[in-house]
Amino acid sequence: MRPLDTSPEAERVQIEIFRAMSLEQRLHISFELNQTCQNLASVGVRLRHPDYDDEKIRLAVIRMEIGDELFLKAYPHARDVLP
Repeated sequence: MRPLDTSPEAERVQIEIFRAMSLEQRLHISFELNQTCQNLASVGVRLRHPDYDDEKIRLAVIRMEIGDELFLKAYPHARDVLP
């Protein structure tokens, strides 16, 4: 699926660059992207819940990532923590 904000030519260049990277480089980029997403999610939680401490923010991000059902099984003590 082609990104809506990327021209076909730019996408072709991106794909060529990714294919030329080593597995280690691609993994590093994916870890950085994942960390960026978690940071953005944390900022969103902090804006929605300014009263949350760091632990509640961490739990709220986990809840967003794994969904309510699994979150409540894994963290039954944190039912009140909302994303």
